Amino acid sequence: MRRGIACIVGATVTGVQREPCERKAILVRPRIDAFRRRAVGCRVAAVERIGKRVVMRLDSQDAIVFEPRMTGLVLVADPPSIEHLRFRVDLDGAGAVRGSTVRWVWYWDRRGLGSVRLMSPKEIDEHWGPDTLGPDALDITAEQLRESLRGSKRAIKVALLDQRVVAGVGNLYASEILHLAEVHPERRCDQLTRAQWDRVVRAQSKVLEEAIVHEGSTLGDGAYRNVLNDPGGYQNHHKVYDREAEPCPNCSSPIKRIVQAQRSTFFCARCQAKSKR
Repeated sequence: MRRGIACIVGATVTGVQREPCERKAILVRPRIDAFRRRAVGCRVAAVERIGKRVVMRLDSQDAIVFEPRMTGLVLVADPPSIEHLRFRVDLDGAGAVRGSTVRWVWYWDRRGLGSVRLMSPKEIDEHWGPDTLGPDALDITAEQLRESLRGSKRAIKVALLDQRVVAGVGNLYASEILHLAEVHPERRCDQLTRAQWDRVVRAQSKVLEEAIVHEGSTLGDGAYRNVLNDPGGYQNHHKVYDREAEPCPNCSSPIKRIVQAQRSTFFCARCQAKSKR
């Protein structure tokens, strides 16, 4: 999402609007009148990411932070439906995406789990600074990850989803990462070898970078869309996720599914054998 709206850097915020919605209300802070006073007239200085959050930094030093959670979308095209539209930022002077000038950024959320906040640098640091959020998944080193988790008895798959340890790894991608790294998802962190930590971090970078190139994964429910309301393409490159009983692309063994921390995990019992070091 961040890369998709990067063209708005340099644009001026001309309006912010909490859209009327009869569904569960999302969190918007501060109240819209104060939000509007602080944001309108400011220029977008940068578009960044904090874990899974999209951050529009303004030249006032404040930032508009979209936290999509499980079902939210940050869009620059018409939303999938009006009934789940939650928030709009109007812009002047933005660039174009696929030939169309961007005039607004929408926040759409089917289940209302996400939030939109206008935050100062201090507030961002308090919410998602190093004391509350781990290093970014594309920046963390094998040594950092090992040091954080080598004493943990948690399964590595569950630990990778802990945003306090590493920011930006979702459930789907954790399965893909561990398959590429040839590490069993139930293996305890305190039992991983240094070589396995190295493989996990290399696989993490490769999987996430490929997912970014293909603009994410849109599954059968169609919930995820890119900023233009188009489906992502990475689902066509999944090796194990949502492929239970299908042959592993490496060894042809059937992909297995288990449940960890109430989330589905997919893996190959042969490629990711617990005995592998």
